[in-house]
Amino acid sequence: MTTLSGLLTITTVAGLATGLGALPVFFRSRVTHRVYDAALGLAAGLMVAASVFGLIIPGLEAGTLTAVMTGVFLGGVALLGGNYAIPHLHAQYREWLPEGGATGDDVESMPTSDEGLGMTADDPSLGSGADSAGDAGHAASEFTSDADAAATAEADAAREVTLRKALLIGGAITLHNAPEGLAIGVAFASGLEEVALLLAVVIGLQNVPDGFAFAVPMADTGMPNARVLWYTTLSGVVPQVVASLFGFLLVSVAAGLFPISSGFAAGAMLAVVFRELIPSSHGHGHADAATGAFLVGFVLLVVVDAVVVV
Repeated sequence: MTTLSGLLTITTVAGLATGLGALPVFFRSRVTHRVYDAALGLAAGLMVAASVFGLIIPGLEAGTLTAVMTGVFLGGVALLGGNYAIPHLHAQYREWLPEGGATGDDVESMPTSDEGLGMTADDPSLGSGADSAGDAGHAASEFTSDADAAATAEADAAREVTLRKALLIGGAITLHNAPEGLAIGVAFASGLEEVALLLAVVIGLQNVPDGFAFAVPMADTGMPNARVLWYTTLSGVVPQVVASLFGFLLVSVAAGLFPISSGFAAGAMLAVVFRELIPSSHGHGHADAATGAFLVGFVLLVVVDAVVVV
């Protein structure tokens, strides 16, 4: 039986791998959309393979089909429910928006030409001679000022979208890290050391691109790199360690929880893949790169699974 200190060490190491994914933000000028989309695809492939080979199949070997599939369904519903709550938290984080802050719709409605300002070359109100020149200069100044305001509002709207993406992805990662840690803790406490070790390895492996997916949009909001690294690491370590400890202690009260807990973790991971990672990786015209990376991640995880089991 693995000791509690050993469990905490293993899950901490697996969680720390999330922080490795944040390291590229220190060189984020080199991170292109193609690289980011490929990283999302890689994470998706790793997570799908981990769900099947690291969670569902071991769960079926240790329990019944009903228990595992119930866990899968509950895990997916829990993740989607958590994602539904995140935009509300996001709105609370930026309370100034309902009170006059510019949104994407505001930017689209702002004038972008002389015509939008209600002026044309034939407008008699423009006058002639010196008056016309003065009015034209004043109008040009107003136009420049409005254009600057529009550019600022557009930048704020883009930053808002980026922040929301970071919160959604980060929240999704944190939500699915908890059931992963729970599955590891329950497996160790149930005497399934080989299964638990496999889970720790594959979860640590897929935590790296998870961290990258969270860190890049967070860094794009202007947050300092050190803080991005800290938050990204915490999103992996804290939920996995706490949940693994809870699962380990829970088995002392109720045995036979591994099948449903492994299904729960798998359902949460699959929901993350199809709700967040795949749609995000196909939004910038690099679907082929994302799909290729998905296949690489899937194959890599299957190989790791075979090596660890052997």
